[in-house]
Amino acid sequence: MSSFLFIVVTVFVYLVMKALYQRWSNPVLIPVITATAAIIAILLVFHIPYHDYMQGGKWIQKLLGPGVVALAYPLYNYRSKLKKHVVSIIIGVFTGTITGILTILLFGQMLGVARPLLISLLPKSITTPVAMEVARLTGGLPALTSVFVIVAGISGAVFAPLWFKWLRLQTPLARGLGIGTSSHAIGTSKAMEFGEETAAFSSVAMGLSCIIASLIVPVVVLLCL
Repeated sequence: MSSFLFIVVTVFVYLVMKALYQRWSNPVLIPVITATAAIIAILLVFHIPYHDYMQGGKWIQKLLGPGVVALAYPLYNYRSKLKKHVVSIIIGVFTGTITGILTILLFGQMLGVARPLLISLLPKSITTPVAMEVARLTGGLPALTSVFVIVAGISGAVFAPLWFKWLRLQTPLARGLGIGTSSHAIGTSKAMEFGEETAAFSSVAMGLSCIIASLIVPVVVLLCL
């Protein structure tokens, strides 16, 4: 019974926060932030252990996989444009992914970040299951990596509109590749607000960055750490 109750509460909180976001459309009010904060507050106020909550929450978590797969729907609708820009997509995603990894490595070493923490940070811009596995195989901390992935996704969803405005990025290709490469599934869901075409490019960027990062991160760890 409690498992079903936690599912109902989670869905209800999300729908309320989604309604608030649709009403005011402030990037800070995106449901993934506000709903998460509200659930944490509920657990703290009523002294509910996280383990107990996940008895119901795990069933929602299982929808993550199908949810990510569903992001592939726009790919079919815009397959002709994806083929037209295939070279730009590969170059853009490869450059963005490598830049993200090397930037973390450079600043991490400059600041003296501990090796396990730095390894956990390297795959932060790829989707959670892949990032956690990459961290595990390279000597990082998968649980910590998952936190970094969520932070990267949320920050990308929040600040993407500002970056698009400041950099005057108007095309679906530029917007989609930028947010998909840096903010994985959370960013891609945000990309839907800019149109299905932007979401299609973002979905491709998300998948391609996973492949590139999965190959590059172990090499970087082996050679530089």
